[in-house]
Amino acid sequence: MQDENPRPLLEVRGLTKQFGAVQALKGVDLSVLPGEVHCVMGQNGAGKSTLIKTLSGVHQPDEGEIFWEGEQVGIPSPTAALGLGIATMYQELDVVDGLSIAENIFLGHEQATGGVLHVKKANAVARTLLRRLGHGSLSPSREVGTLSAANKQIVSMARALSRDTKLIIMDEPSAILDAGEVQNLFRVVRELTSQGIAVVYISHRLEEIREIGDRISVIKDGQSTANNLDVADTPKAELIRRMTGRDVANVFPERTAIPADAPVVLDVAELELAGHFEKLSFSVRAGEILGFAGLVGSQRSEIVETIYGARKATGGQVSVKGKKLTAGSVTSAVDAGIGLSPEERKSQGLILDEPIYKNVTLSTFERFARTGLLDESAERRAAREQIDALELRPADPQRPARTLSGGNQQKILLARWLVHGTTVLLLDEPTRGVDVGARAEIYTLIRRLADAGTAIIIISSEIEEVLGLSDNVLVIDDGQVLAQKTATEIDEHGVLDLVMKGSAA
Repeated sequence: MQDENPRPLLEVRGLTKQFGAVQALKGVDLSVLPGEVHCVMGQNGAGKSTLIKTLSGVHQPDEGEIFWEGEQVGIPSPTAALGLGIATMYQELDVVDGLSIAENIFLGHEQATGGVLHVKKANAVARTLLRRLGHGSLSPSREVGTLSAANKQIVSMARALSRDTKLIIMDEPSAILDAGEVQNLFRVVRELTSQGIAVVYISHRLEEIREIGDRISVIKDGQSTANNLDVADTPKAELIRRMTGRDVANVFPERTAIPADAPVVLDVAELELAGHFEKLSFSVRAGEILGFAGLVGSQRSEIVETIYGARKATGGQVSVKGKKLTAGSVTSAVDAGIGLSPEERKSQGLILDEPIYKNVTLSTFERFARTGLLDESAERRAAREQIDALELRPADPQRPARTLSGGNQQKILLARWLVHGTTVLLLDEPTRGVDVGARAEIYTLIRRLADAGTAIIIISSEIEEVLGLSDNVLVIDDGQVLAQKTATEIDEHGVLDLVMKGSAA
């Protein structure tokens, strides 16, 4: 930036917003300069989503002022935000799979005259936008449903640029990307800021913010606790303290030695799923945490889904405590004591509009049935015990699961299997979209379960997390085990080196 004191593109002063009895924003300030990456951090439930939706015109503030290019403005609708030049990329990608890339880019402001669509013009402009984002090889006529998550993000960015955008708000843009795709995202962000476009970048990943951000603002409990901190000069410990109000040690729980006589609980023998993986064999002992390290697309999720019976194995055998399970039968797996916390907890793990207690008892209805009817009082009591034990917040069994933060939604899934009783727990991306404070709590819960004798398999796109939590690690790529090591024998560099080489060690 050439000017030593540039005028803010966006300035927010004292923003407040209340929903019923809940005060979501209690006084938030934000100042974003042209061409900068301004990172906004805060725990789940801190008010980041409400701030985003207020700046996007979805919500109207109760108090406070918003200035755009030096002039006070109101943002009464998403259309008004787009008119100013503010575009938002939400964590849940807002693209339509059945439409082409060009149709998605111009959705809502189609290239048309008198009701007649100008397909050639739309494709030509879309191609220019894609080229501007470094993805000129993507065909504007290609159906979006065939794209990877990373390329769907590019389509969302192209849509933003099609409206002469000056500010793009990105909500957890890297949550669904692997390491290589994150680097490409950063390249695109740098290209945008070099053109003078500002980016508000929301992420829980501290190292990521170190790499891409210019300045940081922090929100806690709906209030600004820090503004305009220089990324390079602000220690990680200071950011964590500003987010949580306390010091959170950035360490994983201490490992407990697995007893030498700990029995094998889960045995996987030459397991196969046609088109995904073949002849996969490993075992997990009571009290052991086995990590699956690898990149997105390495077939790790497919492996645990096959163990769980959500996918029907085409060969091999899964056994729990010596009992062989029926391939493709979730009932067989659950009856044997296997629980799964899936990668997409909102769409695959939770019934979002049902209360917490119903989600907790979902796998154990028969225990609460009396003469064909569910004893809801008993359900609520069982859920309440786990809510208190896991410190789930808000501690209201009647609260719809949809209204909880990512970390507390993850606790619902853990509570479900604690109520049911599990011998083997499969955790697929258990901390995705979870803030640093809640992560520490979930890490502690996972280690506590292992210490109690549960055999655990954990998958995470964050290799540091896999290595920090696990006792032993399988490095997996394209459905093949490249290496099996203790977690202390290999580091992040070693994992990536194996994956890039693509051959077994």
